[in-house]
Amino acid sequence: MNIIILHTQDLVIANKMADAVGVRFESQASHFRFSTDKEIDIAPLREALDVDINYLPAFDFSKAGLFVSDMDSTLINIECIDEIADFANLKAQVAVITERAMQGELDFSASLIERVALLQGLNVEVLDRVYAERLKVNKGGKALIQFLKTQQIKTAVVSGGFSYFTQRLAQDIGLDYNRANTLVIEDNQLTGKVKGDIVNATAKAEFVVELCAKHQVSPHQAIVIGDGANDLEMMAVAGLSVAYYAKPAVLEYADIVINYGGLDIMVDFFNKSL
Repeated sequence: MNIIILHTQDLVIANKMADAVGVRFESQASHFRFSTDKEIDIAPLREALDVDINYLPAFDFSKAGLFVSDMDSTLINIECIDEIADFANLKAQVAVITERAMQGELDFSASLIERVALLQGLNVEVLDRVYAERLKVNKGGKALIQFLKTQQIKTAVVSGGFSYFTQRLAQDIGLDYNRANTLVIEDNQLTGKVKGDIVNATAKAEFVVELCAKHQVSPHQAIVIGDGANDLEMMAVAGLSVAYYAKPAVLEYADIVINYGGLDIMVDFFNKSL
């Protein structure tokens, strides 16, 4: 029996979907559930109804032990490097490279080195301005993290961006772990370089495995969420992958797709009685 989750409380939308698929539904506190023996293509339904719809995946949510999120354009609303570049009047140039890297068209590490080099000479205060003035946690993000805490699930953010932002974000919203690249700073200016090995797709996957080992959690009990091609490797090692307003390659791969709602619709999967 397949269970399809309609991530809305709107009864009108639920009835439209019931008419479209010929399946009855039951109402939950935050969503509707449809049980069916049919194989229903839910992609066109998402577009027709402008709402998130997902199959309940073959993942034991009661045994989830780790949640790892990408940062830029997933847990937060911006690509930090693009916003930093804006202070050098290079946002458009850098954003094009960022987009191509997220689509998987460019080698991530090489593209990061290229973009960071363009930041050379900027005063370190621009990092604080980006965090304070432009960075926001995406809708439902804080609520999701607080819910995961009630489930005793460890939480982390990992980014091909910068530790300045992951560290502050982790502290502000209560994440257990964070990892990202460290910008080299001299005389209160960015040098245009990063310190040590770059946190690329492989490093992200290794971080997930590392945290699983630390907490004696099987990777099959890990949930990973992201939006770009450099998230695919960590999705592959996790038991459950989630695409959030993602690039086509990620949408195609992920077990769960969020294209319309907030991050907190993840709560719908945990308990049928919620």
